[in-house]
Amino acid sequence: MQINPCARLMHYADLLQGTLFGRLEAEVGTLCEKGRLLIAVLEMVPLARQVPCARGWLGRPAKDRQALASAFLAKSVYGLSTTRQLLQQLRTDRQLRCLCGWTSARQIPHESTFSRAFQEFAETELPQRLHEALIVHTQQGRLIGHIARDSSAIAARERMQASPQRKTKAKRKRGRPCSGQAALCGTRLPRQRRQSLPQMLKELPRHCSLGVKKGSNEHQQCWRGYKLQLDVADGQIPIACLLTAASLHDSQAAIPLATMTAQRVTSLYDLMDCAYDATTFVRIAGVWGTFR
Repeated sequence: MQINPCARLMHYADLLQGTLFGRLEAEVGTLCEKGRLLIAVLEMVPLARQVPCARGWLGRPAKDRQALASAFLAKSVYGLSTTRQLLQQLRTDRQLRCLCGWTSARQIPHESTFSRAFQEFAETELPQRLHEALIVHTQQGRLIGHIARDSSAIAARERMQASPQRKTKAKRKRGRPCSGQAALCGTRLPRQRRQSLPQMLKELPRHCSLGVKKGSNEHQQCWRGYKLQLDVADGQIPIACLLTAASLHDSQAAIPLATMTAQRVTSLYDLMDCAYDATTFVRIAGVWGTFR
């Protein structure tokens, strides 16, 4: 019997309100509104399955990565813009400190430890794995009517990398290419038809670059940084996201995004604007179609 996602969320909210909040308030005192929101986020996100408590056996023991990941989630929930503000809040707020996993202010790591942990989470793509696990757990049994696909400019204060020089095409031997070489021939959009999702994602540029797009007022907007590609379902639920270079055209990320979404949920229609206009045939989830 399939459970309605709304009924599952209502049952989850009743469980938090009636059981978990009462036990926590007996330990840390009356919970504030942001504290309740942080508890709900920590209970819904499968953090324990994605982040080990400690790593390695040799050398100095590493700080608890689960507590550090919980602190970064609290940074977003509490609306803190910098890590120093997060550290100051952890030292002064006993309730927040206990919710993240530290019993005293002496256990809070140094700011450099937070920076190293943030780099580890970024390299291992922890936010992407948490988001994928959450979407699969809560939205996989739901039939989604529309998937809205669009990109957003992400400005960054980073030094732009030099654009890679185009390699001269080597002369290819006559005849049909081998199966391993077929995915490397042609331009990117036709080539993505024969590639797997990891191969498509590996080819997309992700470095800091200069982006230009035309806004709703028909004026060009320039920024330095990245571009966030999003697939959003009905109800404003982000299903799949992809961070690329700002100079990448939106049509180059349409097939990888559609493939990621098809692996996670079942949807009926994809909605895209004219930035994704590219006449090429693709095969996604066993269906042939065109991007126009």
